Amino acid sequence: MTDNPFFEAFSAPFGLPDFDRIEASHFPPAFERALAEEAAAVEEITQNPEPPSFANTIEAFERSGRLLDSVSSVFFNLRASRSEEALEKVARDYAPKLALHRARIAQNEALFARVAALHESREALSLAPDQLRLLERRHRQFVREGALLEPGQKARLLAIEEALASLYTRFGQNLLHDEERGGLVLETGDLEGLPEFLRAAAGEAARERGFEGRFFVPLSRSAVEPFLSFSPRRDLRRMLYEAWTNRGAHQGERDNRPLIREILDLRAAKARLLGYESFAHYQLDEAMAKTPAAALSLLAKVWEPAKRKAEEERALLLSLARREGQNEALEAWDWPYYAEKLRRERFALDAAETKPYFALDKIVAAAFAVAGRLFGLSFHEREDCPRYHPDLRIYEVRDEKGATIGLFLHDNFARPGKRSGAWMGSYRKAQSLDGEVLPIVVNNNNFARGNPTLLSFEDAKTLFHEFGHALHGLLSRVRYPSQSGTAVVRDFVEFPSQLLENWIADKEVLRRYARHFETGEAMPEDLFSRLVAAHRFNQGYLTVEYTAAALFDLALHRDGPAPDLDIDRYEKEFRERIGVPAPIALRHRPAHFQHLFAGAGYAALYYAYLWAEVLDADGFAAFKEAGNIFSPALALRLRRIFEAGDSKEPMELYRAFRAAEPQLAPLLESRGLETAEKRVEDPADWSKKEGPLSSTEKRRRRRR
Repeated sequence: MTDNPFFEAFSAPFGLPDFDRIEASHFPPAFERALAEEAAAVEEITQNPEPPSFANTIEAFERSGRLLDSVSSVFFNLRASRSEEALEKVARDYAPKLALHRARIAQNEALFARVAALHESREALSLAPDQLRLLERRHRQFVREGALLEPGQKARLLAIEEALASLYTRFGQNLLHDEERGGLVLETGDLEGLPEFLRAAAGEAARERGFEGRFFVPLSRSAVEPFLSFSPRRDLRRMLYEAWTNRGAHQGERDNRPLIREILDLRAAKARLLGYESFAHYQLDEAMAKTPAAALSLLAKVWEPAKRKAEEERALLLSLARREGQNEALEAWDWPYYAEKLRRERFALDAAETKPYFALDKIVAAAFAVAGRLFGLSFHEREDCPRYHPDLRIYEVRDEKGATIGLFLHDNFARPGKRSGAWMGSYRKAQSLDGEVLPIVVNNNNFARGNPTLLSFEDAKTLFHEFGHALHGLLSRVRYPSQSGTAVVRDFVEFPSQLLENWIADKEVLRRYARHFETGEAMPEDLFSRLVAAHRFNQGYLTVEYTAAALFDLALHRDGPAPDLDIDRYEKEFRERIGVPAPIALRHRPAHFQHLFAGAGYAALYYAYLWAEVLDADGFAAFKEAGNIFSPALALRLRRIFEAGDSKEPMELYRAFRAAEPQLAPLLESRGLETAEKRVEDPADWSKKEGPLSSTEKRRRRRR
């Protein structure tokens, strides 16, 4: 046994990382060896005297970074789930090194020459469909990462990538710092109006942080939103809301706002180097939408009916607030409180009544049961596996024949040192290039711990959403690791996850698994009916806060930063331009918008959730039309999407499943939004046509 677990095969069952042995000090030497190994493998490919072939170039490149993939997956997953200063230091040191390493490979002239030669003769190579797609995508990736640039331009791009990696790391670390240190400390007298589940969660959060005898609301969405919905104390709601929305926006060395300007400048420079009009054009060129105009067109079709719906909702809430004696303007910290009151008034329904039926363990069981009904999967908890934290639960996943297909890791609770939000990650991806490799995927949520832990209906949907991503990774059946699981274009990756949310709202699923945590009784029919009826409630607000954030993202990356960009002022002026109702904030304000600024994955692509929801609503309509949401024939066609990863073009996969083009109407219907009567021109200039292509862009597209 070596001193470093990464320098030998993991000894845990199924090749799970040896979490009980891995320490922060193991990562620097592991990264150094992994970087050197991949560089040597690339050198071997480029020095091969044989003419380039798919096997000695493309497949050899697929094999080249195995140790780096292993070290990186463990490091970045651990850092998100169980951060500590030692890991953060490694991140600060190695994020720019990793970015520079990747960029240098992308700009390796000898490697690209071999890829380009294969791409040029691809029709004569008799490749299988997955191989042809891999070759085309690999060639395109090299071009998009600067393979065709002049030497001076390549050097500039390397510097940009290195700087961006450092900025992304700093942005995420600043945000984690605020989330760990922020929150609302409460005394017993501050708990007026709070339901028991919220009091219990606040008590548990206080004990975890050493606030004995007091209560604490941490800055996680699953804790903040219930408090804003139930606390009658307007002063406390405002304090918590401002702490929540101002994460990352505090004067000093941890202020994320100056970083945003630097990130935007560098992204715009990168796009110009590569011949694109803007960073939005660069990002969208690799998505299903293809252009900012197409993405904006979709958002615009939803924006106007959403605004109208939100204004109707605001009028109702304001009337309720006036009846209850609040004469001040309706503010953002008031909306959830009065919306919850109106929900109770209109539907005789509130979260305190429904939460007892959404115990975490039952909802997990429901998710597993749905995966069983749809795909024949079963989940078997393993107690013999090492864990990186006691919260973690590990399951062996088997198919309908009893064969193991992978491991599923479930990490559901908020805690200090854990990134906020909810996400899926992979410790190992499925592939069969040199024999079958089983996937190891993880779902992270940030639920407030209770005894038992009770979820809101939205929390339950979040669990199903992330589980949909996990199934995308677990069911993947591809040959090549770069095509595995969720390695698809950004506006398709959310389709499987959002589609799965529909099953937690199904009456059959709820009748069996939505059971009272104390009595074990099923959710009463009347309560279920009210829950379903309330589904469209407040959809104007929810659609506006999301769509405004997506429009903000696109505008910021399409127009580029002004020389004197003040991000707070830009946000304020943008809200005024598009007419965001005053009491509604963007879903994520700039200084904590991790999707955009802690990495580039969703930059100029935050609209992807809406595009995926179009596919989701249209796709689930197929199950409803079949009269069986577990239709075996449809489930089999859906499974092919989960299995295919990026081995096929996304719309081809969707058409094969749906046998038709996706339609917008099911989305508007599901959100209770009427179709916009007309296309409205507004200051955001959504109908802006694509500008004339630059000469560089014309040449680049001809080459592609």
